[in-house]
Amino acid sequence: MAQVTRNSRDGRWIARWRDPAGHQRKKSFARKVDAQRWLDQALSDLHRGRYIDPVGAKAKTGDYADRWASGLAHLKVSTATRYRGIVRVHIVPRWGTWPLGKITLSDVNLWIADLDAAGLRPGSVRQTHRVFSLILDTAVADGRIARNPAAGAKLPRRVRNQPVFPTAQQVAELASASKPQDLPVLTLAFTGLRFGELAGLKVRRFDPVRRLTVSESVTEVGGRLTWSTPKTHQTRSVPVPRTLATRIEELVRGRNPDDPIFTAPDGGVLRLGNWRVRFFDPARDAAGLGDLTPHDLRHTA
Repeated sequence: MAQVTRNSRDGRWIARWRDPAGHQRKKSFARKVDAQRWLDQALSDLHRGRYIDPVGAKAKTGDYADRWASGLAHLKVSTATRYRGIVRVHIVPRWGTWPLGKITLSDVNLWIADLDAAGLRPGSVRQTHRVFSLILDTAVADGRIARNPAAGAKLPRRVRNQPVFPTAQQVAELASASKPQDLPVLTLAFTGLRFGELAGLKVRRFDPVRRLTVSESVTEVGGRLTWSTPKTHQTRSVPVPRTLATRIEELVRGRNPDDPIFTAPDGGVLRLGNWRVRFFDPARDAAGLGDLTPHDLRHTA
């Protein structure tokens, strides 16, 4: 039962109520009118589904962020790993001891300014803010805080790099310099595949009628290979130029359907880091293509 009573020991007024879980709660006030006003508002919020637990708002942000980061099973492993890294490196060190209910928009804006002053790139600052905002959105949904104090924060302007569009001649020179890994280079350039999609292609996904079916992707996360759906989460069929299809057909002839089409020199799955260091980056430098990345090859298709 909700009520306001006086504490006989110190004379203060105690507002008592039960939260949505049925737990007894109380809050102390110097004046009865303040206790009654607060209790009336709390009961109104309870009826409208907008109740905020005063105890929940006192939870340490660091503990709450760590708990949030442990529940990202709905995300791709690579995304979840990136978010957990942001929590560990940027969020917990700054907000770890702060109660959730004490964070204000001004505090968040100051933090963003500090990240920017520390040399973090605008895109990284924006992503760090996004993760923090997702955490606070969850705190709102949990009824710990009334609103997200990170909403409306002033973020640095996103700086978009000028896209690189390699010409067919530049791709040919890059492929020549990257042998014996020239076929992956050509496939990336003339099909528009992402590297993880290329590395995840199985023999059974190649149709000699000049098509590749993209239904999975593989990414190296923390030294381990993680298989998942493509970035769009949808299977798609990609046309392959005739000369490229002929080479792929020769490459997969006699191999098992579940073997990867493109492999590392030792026969294992292609790993972007190793592939770049051993083949792509040296070939790019030899071809004089500046800061070209494997992802830039998609712009040729």
